[in-house]
Amino acid sequence: MTAIALVGPTATGKTDLGVTLAERLGGEVVNADAMQLYRGMDIGTAKATAAERRGVAHHQLDVLDVTEPASVAAYQRHARAAVEDVLGRGRVPVLVGGSGLYVQAVLDDLEFPGTDPAIRARLEHEAADVGPEALHRRLTGLDPVAAAAILPSNGRRVVRALEVIELTGRPFSATMPKPGPARYGAVLIGLDRDPAELDSRVDARVARMFDDGLVAEVEALCEVGLREGRTAARALGYQQVIAALDAGTPMAAAAEETARATRRFVRRQRSWFRRDKRVTWLDAARPDLVAAASALACP
Repeated sequence: MTAIALVGPTATGKTDLGVTLAERLGGEVVNADAMQLYRGMDIGTAKATAAERRGVAHHQLDVLDVTEPASVAAYQRHARAAVEDVLGRGRVPVLVGGSGLYVQAVLDDLEFPGTDPAIRARLEHEAADVGPEALHRRLTGLDPVAAAAILPSNGRRVVRALEVIELTGRPFSATMPKPGPARYGAVLIGLDRDPAELDSRVDARVARMFDDGLVAEVEALCEVGLREGRTAARALGYQQVIAALDAGTPMAAAAEETARATRRFVRRQRSWFRRDKRVTWLDAARPDLVAAASALACP
C-alpha cells in the first residue's frame, strides 16, 4: 500500500480528482492546503463541501480557529499521523493541495529548527525598513543555496532563513529537504493547465466566490478574530476583502485584486512544484484524466 500526492497550481481541479481517486482506490483524502486548515474559511479557499466530498473521509480540514497561527511543524506531525492511520487501516492516503511546503513536510525529511522571538522581531523590523530584497542579498552571502530557493520578495521566508542561520550557526539550506524517494513510497501526480486557460479559470473562480458570499464570510470571521489571525488574515481573498472593508472601497476592486494576486500565486506554485522531478505531470484538461491519474497511482 502506498500514498498518492496530488499537487499543482490553484484552480486546476485537484480537489475533485482527489476525491475521485480516493473513491476508486479505497482511499481517504489528507488536505495539504494551508488555508483549508481553518474552520469557517470555506468560500474563499474553495473548500470541498460535504456533498462534494461524496462520503470520502477527509483529514486536516477545519482543525484551526482563525486566530491560531498555522505551523508547518505542527501540520507535519498531524498530517503524518493521519497518513499512517489511513495506511494502517489498509486504505490509500491521497494527499491533495497546492501548499508546496506542506506537501514537502509530509513526504520529505524536512527539519524545523526552533525560533527566537527577539531575533525574529528584529529581522522583521529590518525587513519593514529596508525591504525583503535587501535581506535576501544578505542571505545570498550567507547561504546561496537557500537564497536560490527563496524569492527575494518572500519576506517571511527570508526572515526565517536568516533567523535559523543566526540561531543555529548552520546554513538554512541544511534544514531543507534533500532529493530522494518520497516518504511512504508516495506517487506524486501534478495537475496543470495551459496558462491562459488557468488564468481564465482563476478569474471565474474568484468571481464565483464573491457571488457566493465571500464578503459575508469574511465579515462573520472578523467577528471571531480573523483580523488578529497572523496566518489566516493573509489568505488570498480574505486580506483583500478586509482591506476594502477598512477603506470603504468597492468590493469589485477587491475582487479584481484577488484575481490578480491569485494569478501571481499560481505562477509561484507552478515554479515550486516543477522543481520536484518526482512529479509526473498531467494536463488537467485531457478527457481521460481520471484514467491517466489512476494508472499512475496504481502502476
